[in-house]
Amino acid sequence: MEFSLLGPISVTTGSAELSLGPAKRRSVLALLLLQPNTTVPLEQLIDSLWEDEPPEHARTVVQGHVSRLRATLAEGGAEAYGIELATHGSAYLLRLPEELIDAHRFGELVALARPEAAPADAVPLLREALGLWRGPALTGTVTSPPFAAAAHALEERRLTAVEALGRAHGALGEHEQAAAILYSAAVNHPLREGLIAGLMRALFHTGRQSDALEWFHRTRRLLNEELGVDPGERLRGAYEDILRAEAAGGGRTGAARPAGGARGTGGASGGSPSGGASSGGGRSGASGEGRSATGSGARPVDGTAQAPVQGSAGSDEARGDAGAAGTDGTGQGTPGGSRGGSGSGRAGAPPRLLPRPPARFLGREDQLAGLTDVLTDGTTGESPLAVVAGPAGVGKTACAVQWAHLYAGSFPDGQLFADLRGFGEGDEAPPAEILGDFLLALGTPPERVPSSAQAASALFRSLVAERRLLVVLDNARSSAQVRPLLPGGPHCATVVTSRSRLDGLVATDCARPVGIQTLGHEEGAALLGAMLGPDRVAEDPAAARELVDLCDGLPLALRAAAAQLTARPRWRLARLAAALRDERRRLALLSAEDTGIAAALRMSVARLSADDARLLSALATSADGHLNASLAAALAGYDPERTQDGLDRLTEMHLVDEEATDVYTISTLTQLFARDERGEGGESDTGGSGDGS
Repeated sequence: MEFSLLGPISVTTGSAELSLGPAKRRSVLALLLLQPNTTVPLEQLIDSLWEDEPPEHARTVVQGHVSRLRATLAEGGAEAYGIELATHGSAYLLRLPEELIDAHRFGELVALARPEAAPADAVPLLREALGLWRGPALTGTVTSPPFAAAAHALEERRLTAVEALGRAHGALGEHEQAAAILYSAAVNHPLREGLIAGLMRALFHTGRQSDALEWFHRTRRLLNEELGVDPGERLRGAYEDILRAEAAGGGRTGAARPAGGARGTGGASGGSPSGGASSGGGRSGASGEGRSATGSGARPVDGTAQAPVQGSAGSDEARGDAGAAGTDGTGQGTPGGSRGGSGSGRAGAPPRLLPRPPARFLGREDQLAGLTDVLTDGTTGESPLAVVAGPAGVGKTACAVQWAHLYAGSFPDGQLFADLRGFGEGDEAPPAEILGDFLLALGTPPERVPSSAQAASALFRSLVAERRLLVVLDNARSSAQVRPLLPGGPHCATVVTSRSRLDGLVATDCARPVGIQTLGHEEGAALLGAMLGPDRVAEDPAAARELVDLCDGLPLALRAAAAQLTARPRWRLARLAAALRDERRRLALLSAEDTGIAAALRMSVARLSADDARLLSALATSADGHLNASLAAALAGYDPERTQDGLDRLTEMHLVDEEATDVYTISTLTQLFARDERGEGGESDTGGSGDGS
């Protein structure tokens, strides 16, 4: 006879399962099994079975369930197994050999496993232990707090075993197995830092550095949003170890490490589409775009950056100043600066922090060419700086990351990437945090990373002064956030993405803007075809064009629409188009899990002042989305000067578009979002809040 708590509550004898009856009877048995060979007071059973005030006849009900359980066990031959359900006054005792309970066997197997000391023995023990689980613990019991707490405790023990199994595989060098085991648990428990830390290490050792870093950034955001805390020591330690190992040339063991460090594998991504996708591919944990890449124009991308120059971290040109000086003001070798292998010992290991190339990247030839013109311009003798700006969901990040992968070989000293979280959930990333990550990636020991942003910025500039380095700063909120992160060397290049134009960078740092627009009918239909298959789009081209219009040509919205159609393979495109015509449902349909156009717009509106948010809400009432300053003033009830200033700020944020002098347009999706916000919260006196990207 065997008793199961690790899944549905059950009792089996031989190949037969005993009929246990209703949920309360199963719950009585579960509580007795959770405390085997221990008397359980009747009052404890009553308190556990009824979440609210128990009925007057509760004692009789419990006694009846115990009586039926006793009869059921007897019918199954309990006596032969040494099992007895006894009454002791006003308490009950289930006497039995504890090894008959799956939870007890699970605990014994886990206790025997020593993943670090004896990993080869630990793997089969832990696999056997985890094989006892048949679903969520205590399934079939009542939903009261005592049972929820007991189920949670059992689940914690299971996750601890999963982590131990991952460590055992890692100790054996079986990092692919470790990553596979830890991945599903990490997806289901995204706030469990030990689990994420183990997954990050496993991914890094399989050569998936960008995936590992992506998990860190996503978990950090979740911790901030859900709990209001920063990553703990285990998670942060894993992140810093990966950056240091990458800088020191560590990484995948037992197999060649992919050049460029970014590998288009979806096995452990956790990414989701966002407003940073060009033809799709969302910004995930580290603002990565998509899972693989196809060609852009005539030049395909294979998902990896070009191989770094071997034997040195840069080109054949002299890099002497930073490296030859060899000091950081302390009289010691500059971390990562000396090419002779002193200091951090970083020679020949440039950092490769780019996210994976965006999935199914299509078109954008003009924007890619514009970035090439700006970032490879060596005529000025200055470090080139490009700003890719556009509305939420238009694909700024995808375009920047695609270009970075295409031209990674032009920057053999490495590529740095950071999500500045300017339009993300929670606070924007402070420059000191990003600089600390960059310095670690460049080989600086943690104890020598300056605590102040000013000192860290100076050290960063000195380290990269003579290197050929690409810096991608994604999702910037303001020019002030970007300036401390800019390298100064003439061989470095920087691309910044933002929903704001960042005019300040243009004025003070000679940044050159590279605008990115919504997709036309042909490009939008091509994206749908890439997502759904060309045949499905070709059978109804008119509906495909309508979908592009209903999505305002935004890749993020089109990808969300494609996700709806992928989940409904029998739907024709016209059916989704008909559903999207209902403006009350459109924003909801253009969402995929925790991302979508509404979430992306919410984060733009959240950065507005109260006055500008009210102005946007007023503009949304325009009949056709076309208006001038006078009409805007009338709708908002503002004076002309206040209205014009507000329109200028909304235009800078790409929430409103100025088509010509005093001719403004607001997109349909922005109108719908602003109307929804107005309807839900009335005349909001704040700039809004919420999630999205």
